[in-house]
Amino acid sequence: MNENNLENINTETIAPILQAVALKKRYGSCLALDALDFSLTRGRIIGLLGPNGSGKTTLLKLACGLLQPSSGKIVIDNHTPGIYSKSITAYLPDKPYLNDWMRVQQLIKFFSELYADFCSERAYEMLDALGIDCRARLKTLSKGTKEKVQLILVMSRKAQLYLLDEPIGGVDPAAREYIVNTIIGNYSENATVLISTHIISDIEPVLDEVIFLNRGKITLQTTVDDLRAERGKSVDEMFREVFKC
Repeated sequence: MNENNLENINTETIAPILQAVALKKRYGSCLALDALDFSLTRGRIIGLLGPNGSGKTTLLKLACGLLQPSSGKIVIDNHTPGIYSKSITAYLPDKPYLNDWMRVQQLIKFFSELYADFCSERAYEMLDALGIDCRARLKTLSKGTKEKVQLILVMSRKAQLYLLDEPIGGVDPAAREYIVNTIIGNYSENATVLISTHIISDIEPVLDEVIFLNRGKITLQTTVDDLRAERGKSVDEMFREVFKC
């Protein structure tokens, strides 16, 4: 794809919330993402699915500006990842990143000062629903509870794009339904949620679309309804078929 194509990103009034054009990312000699071309529309919940090492986390980090492309482009609301895109994007990484010495209520105060779209009232409501003490220091909480706190902080923002990397990976099965409901109940109808996960059966009921990523390439992007209608398979069944060992 020539350089002109890289600049010809959709500039319609209602632009895709996220668009990638010939997107590549290398780590030395390893090609983590190989010339991805795709776009995500607004108001959708999209599953980013693939085996370990397929490039899911790399893609999310590129979208939130933590990594830079080796070539090609990725844009958020027609902007290169930067100050503006971070103001409308809420990112949940797959690893802990908060300071252990802080109390939960201190984290809420910190996020409310950091992000103009953060809703403290929403955060406290979710903490109460999950029985998490807002006065507790993060270091005193279990791994699963820490992950719940991180997700609550992310979903308490009124963002336009949510990037969630394994949001229910370390959460006990009893809490997963609430976590999934938290995700779908705390974003506006015009926002988009991109979820990377291996626990497909729990998240499948809320997905509108899926992207299958394997060895840095998109092997399938389709709506869940089309997948079921045309192939007669659930997302979980299709995933097991495509990525079976």
